[in-house]
Amino acid sequence: MLDTPDKPRRPLILADVRTDSTFNDIPVIDLKGANSADPAVKRDIADQIRDASINVGFFYFKGHGIPESALSGALTAAKHFFALPEAIKMELDIHKSENFKGYTALLGENTNPENRGDLHEGFDLGWEEPNTGAVRSSEEDGSMAGENVWPDDGLLPGFRQAVLDYYHAAVRLGQYLFPLFALALDLPENFFADKTTKPAAIMRLLHYPPQTGIVDDRIIGIGAHTDADGDTQCFTILWQQDDIEALQVLNTAGKWVDAVPIPGSLVVNIGDQFARWTNDVFRSTVHRAINRSGVERYSIPLFFGTDYNVPLEALPSCVVTAGDYVKSRLEATYF
Repeated sequence: MLDTPDKPRRPLILADVRTDSTFNDIPVIDLKGANSADPAVKRDIADQIRDASINVGFFYFKGHGIPESALSGALTAAKHFFALPEAIKMELDIHKSENFKGYTALLGENTNPENRGDLHEGFDLGWEEPNTGAVRSSEEDGSMAGENVWPDDGLLPGFRQAVLDYYHAAVRLGQYLFPLFALALDLPENFFADKTTKPAAIMRLLHYPPQTGIVDDRIIGIGAHTDADGDTQCFTILWQQDDIEALQVLNTAGKWVDAVPIPGSLVVNIGDQFARWTNDVFRSTVHRAINRSGVERYSIPLFFGTDYNVPLEALPSCVVTAGDYVKSRLEATYF
């Protein structure tokens, strides 16, 4: 384990570090070697994460370690659930829950206020102990605390277990990523350890029916947005179907860049909390989803963050003094 970065650097001033504001591709990062005893191997992966987080805000992870059986099990479970009659799904309507758990119907959300509704349906859940089903208190999980709601096991046998198997695998990946993010920010590798003892982790099963007929850009799969989700989300871990293009990322030139599915990979994007925590050194990028493939599309995002009560103060490597800022602007101007 690296206790301190091997190459300490000056504070990460936004004007110094951002290099590609008009990206046209989304980086692919291989996590293989992230457990290497060789500091140079881990540093190389952290530097790739750093560059992608600063300049794009989105990247793919290969070698993520989540078993294919967990992915396929969750997908099958999602397909079975969303195929249920609407009346049965509405018994789990999220509006009946005090902690935002359960089912959201088609057009039940409108992520972009300028639109007329999001053409997807969803199923939301939060932390639940793998064996006991115990949940966390409001002091630990805030407004998302409390029990999940589940369809009757006699109606969908194995649904709960399949969904939780993937949920916990994705949570483990999120915890695994924090030391790499710390190194990417020139912080000690264990910097986030005491801030992620009971990390916020909200997962959604999403179903996007195909959009056919007249194109109305005010009704799409999910409207343009950044991932805010309160003040608890650092990044999103997204599984998307291998053969259906829908996710798009907006660069600063106003161009939508396709996040084309790559088999065996997951998409990670920076959330608003990480952007705020890093003084906008890490980029929270606008994105949307439009399913014009002609077939059903499913995706599973997990919104991952720190413990609920962690204060959002500027990270040590992103604290900028007035002198640092002025010097950076003069260097950018004259050199």
